[in-house]
Amino acid sequence: MDDNLNFVQFGEGHDVVFLHGWGGSIASFQGIAEYLKGGFRVTLLDFYGFGGTPESKRPLTLSDYAECVVSLMNKLGIPSAHFVCHSFGGRVGIRLAFSYPHLVDKLVLIDSAGIKPRRGIRYYCKIIIHKVLKRFGRGLSGSSDYRALSPVMKQTFKNIVNCDQSREAAKVRSETAIFWGKNDEITKSYMARKLKRKIKKSALFYLEGGHFAYLTDTKFPLILKAFLEAKWLSY
Repeated sequence: MDDNLNFVQFGEGHDVVFLHGWGGSIASFQGIAEYLKGGFRVTLLDFYGFGGTPESKRPLTLSDYAECVVSLMNKLGIPSAHFVCHSFGGRVGIRLAFSYPHLVDKLVLIDSAGIKPRRGIRYYCKIIIHKVLKRFGRGLSGSSDYRALSPVMKQTFKNIVNCDQSREAAKVRSETAIFWGKNDEITKSYMARKLKRKIKKSALFYLEGGHFAYLTDTKFPLILKAFLEAKWLSY
């Protein structure tokens, strides 16, 4: 399944694979990868439907995205790797650590998706309104980003967005560093705390900023490199 997967690889040392968020691409982690390349071999990829990789002909599931990473690793001769994952990429990273634990050395989750969000009364009112309108051939259309997706990517999004990975996270045995923007309004801070409780060998670090704080908080690359280079976490 990796035949059309766009990727770049450079550097020397232990393998690090970067998994970008929904709507992201290789560029999402380019700067961080450049920072690490002196001591690691880094691999960045574009998931199906993003960056330079065409979308699939059929809607994909979370398992499909995980399997495409495994296929690429086999193709490149990567026996195992550290994984650095942002948002949607965190979903894939958790699935890999759960389904293919032998492939995941250390896991880095940055403002990761995968924890079921808390829903307030406004959300459930919106669902009811949508169902009523749908009976009359209408319905709520969703965000502008969602409306811009192709039919295949819309169904792919639906396949993935409501997947609760709490049980998978509880089975992760890799050393895990969890980074979270203090002001993240997309993946809320309670999700970070839940991941910390679920993943036994984990530590939580807060960054200054929101969902993309890893790009602007200067301490992130320093802590990331220290984590990848040595076993120093205390649990």
